[in-house]
Amino acid sequence: MSGGFDQQITFLTTRDLARTDDFYARVLGLPLARDQGDCRIYRVSENAFIGFCERASAPEPRGVILTFVTDDVDAWHARLSAQGIAFEKPPAHNPRYRIYHCFLRDPNGYVIEIQRFDEPL
Repeated sequence: MSGGFDQQITFLTTRDLARTDDFYARVLGLPLARDQGDCRIYRVSENAFIGFCERASAPEPRGVILTFVTDDVDAWHARLSAQGIAFEKPPAHNPRYRIYHCFLRDPNGYVIEIQRFDEPL
């Protein structure tokens, strides 16, 4: 065992892969890393990915928060707002966790947080 991992992928289910693909590829601009037919994997950063698999019995999303970390939360808020994306919470500072963040939902209902750490990891 080498002692580490090379990449990270989080897989989630969707009932509508075409709508999910439109959101993650066109709206967020994430490159499609792999199309497996009923599953698609998008590159979030160099070694982090998110995948969606279409399933007719996909459960309602609960308890999942997809957090995308960026230095420019306000630019993302403006970019997505200009595309008609509604935010559940506009950008604000959270002193408890020392972050600046906002929240929206993807077409599946998954919560997306766009966040900046006051002190990078």
